[in-house]
Amino acid sequence: MTSAWLRSDQPDVAAQKLLDAAEKAFVELGVSAAGMAQIATFAGCSRGTLYRYFESRHALHVAYINREAVRIAERVRKGTAGIADPRERLVESILRSVREVRRNPATAAWFEPGVSELAARMSRSSELVDLFTTSFVSDLHGLGRNDRNSRLRARWMVRVIVSLLAMPGANAAEERALVERFVAPALLPDPH
Repeated sequence: MTSAWLRSDQPDVAAQKLLDAAEKAFVELGVSAAGMAQIATFAGCSRGTLYRYFESRHALHVAYINREAVRIAERVRKGTAGIADPRERLVESILRSVREVRRNPATAAWFEPGVSELAARMSRSSELVDLFTTSFVSDLHGLGRNDRNSRLRARWMVRVIVSLLAMPGANAAEERALVERFVAPALLPDPH
């Protein structure tokens, strides 16, 4: 099987296949137990091939998280596009992001007990914050992408999402109340 990986004319396709294999390993073994050797086995390639695409386990984790964040952000953006009120769009964006992560067993695995600290470290990735800045925060309440506070708002939004995933509320209604009462007013103060 290794020779098929070596002949790949499309490195991006190969990298995506490796991330797909990592996703399966995260579900079956757990994020902490899915090392490079296990992921290579799931991918049907050698560890050397895996390291050619991802220089370290951390690099693979960052690539996986960024890929999934882009996918989630796109679904959330489409799902909230019709909400005119900036505050309600913010609330719904946060809550939909949480639901999207929970729906996928591989992304949900990052928030199992003992793993959520790793997810918190990954959430500090500048690419992830940039994604949230361009996807949600800059579109809210007329804020431009270059607004000096947009990046801080995005960082706070990512922290809120990670917090809800790592320490869920009692139910969906409680999580909505927390976001509506405490997060939305902090991120989007009433303009009046």
